Amino acid sequence: MPLSCWLRSVRVFLMPAPCWVPQERCLGSLRRPSLVRGCPVLGAWHGARCWCQAWTEEPRSLHSSLRMNGDQKLDLYDQEKQNFLQHFSQIVKVLTEDELGNPETGDAIARLKEVLEYNVIGGKYHRGLTVLVVFQELVEPRQQDAESLRRALTVGWCIELLQAFFLVADDIMDSSLTRRGQPCWYKKPGIGLDAVNDAMLLEACIYRLLKIYCRDQPYYLNLLELFLQTCYQTELGQALDLITSPPGNLDLSRFTEKRYKSIVKYKTAFYSFYLPVAAAMYMAGIDGEKEHANAKKILMEMGEFFQIQDDYLDLFGDPSVTGKVGTDIQDNKCSWLVVQCLQRASPEQRQIIQENYGQKEEEKVARVKMLYEEMDLPAVFTQYEEDSYCRLMSLVEQHAAPLPRSIFLGFVQKIYKRRK
Repeated sequence: MPLSCWLRSVRVFLMPAPCWVPQERCLGSLRRPSLVRGCPVLGAWHGARCWCQAWTEEPRSLHSSLRMNGDQKLDLYDQEKQNFLQHFSQIVKVLTEDELGNPETGDAIARLKEVLEYNVIGGKYHRGLTVLVVFQELVEPRQQDAESLRRALTVGWCIELLQAFFLVADDIMDSSLTRRGQPCWYKKPGIGLDAVNDAMLLEACIYRLLKIYCRDQPYYLNLLELFLQTCYQTELGQALDLITSPPGNLDLSRFTEKRYKSIVKYKTAFYSFYLPVAAAMYMAGIDGEKEHANAKKILMEMGEFFQIQDDYLDLFGDPSVTGKVGTDIQDNKCSWLVVQCLQRASPEQRQIIQENYGQKEEEKVARVKMLYEEMDLPAVFTQYEEDSYCRLMSLVEQHAAPLPRSIFLGFVQKIYKRRK
């Protein structure tokens, strides 16, 4: 039984202080009235009661002071989303308007405009919005003029372009059918594998925008190197993913937790979490190695948390909510679910995976899902999510400074318990 469920049945119990102090550090400052501080028995009882209460409530209720900052961050994301979306028309204009009438390249630019409007719009925009929100958090209001905010908006859209580039290519490699509630770009009539070149056009637009908007800024070189390094790291992660799980070649010995973590680190965490915060830090003049290293410790853990959620939602999520039909089982993916399954499997259960994983037939996919349910992997995921949330909060408290903790809590509050 998960600890939180057990505690709901216990509700109140006695516990000596040494047992609950470490948990208090993880759960945040559970304030004790001055009356009980002078009494060891009452102090221990009150601390245990608070610890129990915290675990039996939704984990979002923990860290009340930190949660307040996180909620403020959520509001900022919502407030800035309209400005962010409105800036996209300017992005398309800058990238296409001057060349649409060019007799030599006009047709290709018209195609680029279509590629941009189909593939860049429709996501949650968390990565791009993070650049703007973190920039506003780090820079004094009097230094946030129209031009600096326009550059922050543009760099945010550069990350959304990077995301679109990766997704267009990834959908081809995975033979995916839908993305963001519509057919994958390569699945549209008349597109096919021409989408490979369209993906490369999306990537090229990143560096055009950085040059147009940021070339005269002191952080221009840092941004260029950051995007180039992130592209390389993400493509290494994709290579690890493809090597580990080639179609039609199932090798369960490859599906280890160590390999899984490497794939997640390089394929997801760098570009989804570290990139947008690091970009905003550079734009705010924060370029110290220590500050970036501390931020990376927190953000890479978030990236792993996010990808494990993604793997779970691939199979157990609602396609009408996620906007895509998951295919990790059919695609022979080194998913968190299969890694957890193999760690717990009996020889007979391992044989079921051997016979059914990486196969396209619906009944074989269903048999794997049934095995996951028999092994209670949804409950394993729920417990992982609670434990990971606790670890993230601890990391924020230890490594956020000198950056405001609310920067990281904005991320946590958005990804915790997400369903898409």
